[in-house]
Amino acid sequence: MTGDVLTVTVLVVVLKTVTLALGGLTTFFAYKAYRRTESPALGALALGFGVVTLGAFLAGIADQVVGVDRTLVLVIESALTAAGFAVITYSMYVE
Repeated sequence: MTGDVLTVTVLVVVLKTVTLALGGLTTFFAYKAYRRTESPALGALALGFGVVTLGAFLAGIADQVVGVDRTLVLVIESALTAAGFAVITYSMYVE
């Protein structure tokens, strides 16, 4: 059983790392487009992707480094993901 838990932990860490890398790149490119165009929609889009990525980062830190209860980690990540997607949705309507 211990081997299974270790395998899952390693897999989650790898997937979180990929999520952070891709989320960071997406946020960076959206922000870069915002700076070039000064479009409020692109600014909100960059912010939304940043919040989603921040949620993944904070959840990983809380779980692996701080040792916060996994239920609370899931709530933190879910809340920031929902907030990020709300901002992304808003960015679709902003002029």
